[in-house]
Amino acid sequence: MKIEIRPARKNEASTILGFINELAAYEKLSHEVEATKEKLEETLFGTEKSAEVVFILKNDEKVGFALFFKSYSTFLSKPGIYLEDLFVLKEYRGQGFGKALLAFLAKEVINRGYGRLEWSVLNWNRPSIEFYELLGAERMTEWSTYRLTGDKLSSLARYS
Repeated sequence: MKIEIRPARKNEASTILGFINELAAYEKLSHEVEATKEKLEETLFGTEKSAEVVFILKNDEKVGFALFFKSYSTFLSKPGIYLEDLFVLKEYRGQGFGKALLAFLAKEVINRGYGRLEWSVLNWNRPSIEFYELLGAERMTEWSTYRLTGDKLSSLARYS
């Protein structure tokens, strides 16, 4: 069995979108997906790249992906990697592909001289939580995530 992790290419934006839709369905959030092939091409491969994507392949077949971007820690005074999405197709779960993707990202953090790897997980997603904790990841219970989007974001922006 041949395993490979490699960066996504611009001509694979449709495949990235397919993985995003699979992830959204798994998380019961399909109604929130606004991503399009064109938006992904622009934001991932255009002049101002917002994030990076890697695929994990088994015998040249894409079985999972990770989408991540550079973050920053003021306390460490170093950048880090924020993992936005990690997804492995259902039929390939439990075979080490998720662990391989996280190990790849951990190595990227170290190779780039960054300070940490972070991500969020939905509270109901026990299989993922147990997987992350098995790898030694610590749950940051003293932090809560907040988000502004859409009309609420526009409303706040009017105050500047």
